[in-house]
Amino acid sequence: MTNIDVIRPEKVMLKVIPFFSDLSGSQLESIGSHAALRSYEKGEVILRQGDVADSFYVIVSGQVKVFMTDPADAEREVILRTLAAGDFFGEIPMFDHEPRSASVAALEQCHVQILSYRSFQKAIERSPDIAKRVLATLANRLRNANRKIGSLALLDISSRVSRTLLELAIVSNGRRVVGEPFTQKDLASMIGASREMVNRTLKDLEGEGYIEIHRKSITILNENLPIHYPARMLHS
Repeated sequence: MTNIDVIRPEKVMLKVIPFFSDLSGSQLESIGSHAALRSYEKGEVILRQGDVADSFYVIVSGQVKVFMTDPADAEREVILRTLAAGDFFGEIPMFDHEPRSASVAALEQCHVQILSYRSFQKAIERSPDIAKRVLATLANRLRNANRKIGSLALLDISSRVSRTLLELAIVSNGRRVVGEPFTQKDLASMIGASREMVNRTLKDLEGEGYIEIHRKSITILNENLPIHYPARMLHS
């Protein structure tokens, strides 16, 4: 169940969120008085595609996935991106006044700061730099979306798996590791392939010495994972 009351909004340290780092104490207090901090458990849906939108979300801790599902089969989904502490979501309807374009769910326990669009717009009026940061983030997401579309259209499954592993990996004890909260099912949803195909590809990469598969993680042994680009891309 969603926990709304455990952590009170006035205790949230908005200062640690990049968007608000330059605001004065009084500005932070004003925003905090109109905000709510909620906690979500792993797997819990935070917002749903098609919902009417009136709020903007900033992740205080944990990670979430932004995804879309097949209207004919709710079990089929594609993960558009994953977000972590300091990232935001739910901003698009603030600009186009349309329903939510995607769903968001917790990949692990997370805390999310929720601001109404009206409160966030007031924050932007007080500090225009916030708007610049929003635009910079949106531009970066658009670039990443363009790259993902290109990958889906032009790269084979093995190359898409390799690229996604490199993007998800974090350094742990001097080695690059992909682990919790990500699963092979998540990886399949990110690259637009079946879980069986991803499992087969991972085993091939392990057999070739690129990775080592553990029960809950994957260690990258060779960072030169095979990514095969079509000749026309290389010469364009």
